[in-house]
Amino acid sequence: MASTTTSQELHLTRPDDWHLHVRDGAAMQSVVPYTARQFGRAIIMPNLRPPITTAAQALAYRERIVAAVPDGSAFEPLMTLYLTDNTPPDEIARAKDAGVVALKLYPAGATTNSDAGVTDVRKTYKTLEAMQRAGLLLLVHGEVTAGDIDVFDREAVFIDQVMRPLRADFPELKVVFEHITTKEAAQYVAGADAFTAATLTPQHLLFNRNAIFTGGLRPHYYCLPVLKREEHRLALLAAATSGSEKFFLGTDSAPHAAQLKEQSVCGAGCFTALSALELYAQAFEQAGALDKFEAFASFNGPAFYGLPRNTGTVTLRKESWTLPEAVAFGDARLKPLCGGESLAWRQI
Repeated sequence: MASTTTSQELHLTRPDDWHLHVRDGAAMQSVVPYTARQFGRAIIMPNLRPPITTAAQALAYRERIVAAVPDGSAFEPLMTLYLTDNTPPDEIARAKDAGVVALKLYPAGATTNSDAGVTDVRKTYKTLEAMQRAGLLLLVHGEVTAGDIDVFDREAVFIDQVMRPLRADFPELKVVFEHITTKEAAQYVAGADAFTAATLTPQHLLFNRNAIFTGGLRPHYYCLPVLKREEHRLALLAAATSGSEKFFLGTDSAPHAAQLKEQSVCGAGCFTALSALELYAQAFEQAGALDKFEAFASFNGPAFYGLPRNTGTVTLRKESWTLPEAVAFGDARLKPLCGGESLAWRQI
């Protein structure tokens, strides 16, 4: 179904979120309804404590997520496993049978709850071989973690040190370079073969690193990979609006209680699930590319994952509204990205 765009409304085939954190317990119950309202499916990140490393754990987690979905919603969580140095190859068959669609590669220490991550990708090669045979995807947090590499350079270095050798050794393994943040990553994915794609977040399309420091230190704009220079934001926006099937929507919405985001050492992550489509629409409108939004949000991801497009539509109206400054997050409070600010588009 093709989108319909007028000066006042944008009708889209129901999109999917190909990168999402929902946490667990009461906090999860607070945030899942926001995603279920906007998206038909979402790839669920496995970096809980302890991480989701087995098919049995993924099935149990899926049940908890489904229980948090509002009645009447057809939202479907798509489950992943957390790849470790010791993930056994025979777990891949169990994962496939359980409906798990991908494994997530976190370089050890790269981001929130990544301490159990991979220390050397070569240690996972037997498991990656099993994934390639089974057709499970590899989702990559693309940053090196060596202390002598500047935090703003870690994605570009990862391409040379990890991605290029990985792609050479596993040419038919589908790999998603998640939440890319640099012109180097955008260029790499654009020039790669059909087995490589990338997700893009709303914050990396809308903001550069100045947003973290405007008027003081603003922790709710801090995420990993961190926001980069304006030249990188423009390269990402060009990739997202290019019409290339290699790029698709992945919010990386990552809720943290406000009191944890606002302490001296804060967690990395921007909470965008409350208004993800509105934020993306703002970015595409600024680029003069609203006609490219539906493919990015609704078509490219399912095509890469080998899944059908969703049925049904969502509608965004050109209507100014103010995003809440905070919402409930279990027993805590959660501040969305751009909380208290006016947005130009609104889902109706």
